Amino acid sequence: MNAAVLQNNFRSGMVAIVGRPNVGKSTLLNRILNKKITIVSPVPQTTRNQVRGIYNDQRGQIVFIDTPGLHFGRDNLDRFMNQSAYGVASDADCLVYLTDATVPVGKEEQSIAERLGGLKVPVILGLNKVDKGDRFIPAYIELWEKVKGKPLTGLKDCVLLPLSATGDIHIDKLIDILLDHLPPGPPLYPSDMHSDTPQKMAMADIVREKLFHTLRQEIPHALAVIIEDIQPGKKKLLHVRALILVEHLSQKKIVIGRDGAVLKKVGMEARHELEALLGHKIFLEIFVKTKRNWRDDYSVLEEMGYVYE
Repeated sequence: MNAAVLQNNFRSGMVAIVGRPNVGKSTLLNRILNKKITIVSPVPQTTRNQVRGIYNDQRGQIVFIDTPGLHFGRDNLDRFMNQSAYGVASDADCLVYLTDATVPVGKEEQSIAERLGGLKVPVILGLNKVDKGDRFIPAYIELWEKVKGKPLTGLKDCVLLPLSATGDIHIDKLIDILLDHLPPGPPLYPSDMHSDTPQKMAMADIVREKLFHTLRQEIPHALAVIIEDIQPGKKKLLHVRALILVEHLSQKKIVIGRDGAVLKKVGMEARHELEALLGHKIFLEIFVKTKRNWRDDYSVLEEMGYVYE
């Protein structure tokens, strides 16, 4: 280990951001890094894979893992997203359990808190969106105290923090708290690295984000994007082939749109962002395919990057 690292008490470690869908996990990570690392959408369960974002300053390095929203599952996709999130939470050095202070506590939140409460890792209970309202904060505190069996003041490795990812409230304080809870050690990644998300996964997420923004709630959870191929093309262009999977023919028609209008809009918006990501001009070719019950198809889920145990 570098002597300068020890002398400066440099700290590093893994921090999992977990919580229900749409509590602001991806928005929080992008705000902390001042860079778009993960896609953001009003559609629930936008994040499906683990996305790592790397924060660096002179005090230490925090490797954030943005996880899929925890929820009551219905199919194999849901099950693997939950498995992924809980697995990351149990292996992390510290946990940011993010909640939405503007919505009431429900059965889903109770189930999540009970499971997270048994983990032996420091927890920051982040009460997000306090700039929009805080009437349910006492209910979240009551839930966590019930799960832990102690008042918050008696919990050594638990910190309550009201914050707002969009309102820039207590973001710097969150970083300070996390660094205090991480162990001394050298950086885990080079200091100029912002994410280790696989390129094809990041590209697929960009296309999927544009679909969500365009379609909103019309096909919320029934589509997937797979980058099938990236090849050098003519005129120094990269040829990118993207496949959109839907479950029914009616959904395929919605994704394509009248005279292909939806697909053209999505392709144009995605291409600009993909070119910025790759640093290269690209020709984006998008196909739409109907595949019934793809969310329960192990071969499709494996191609999307899920690991089964």
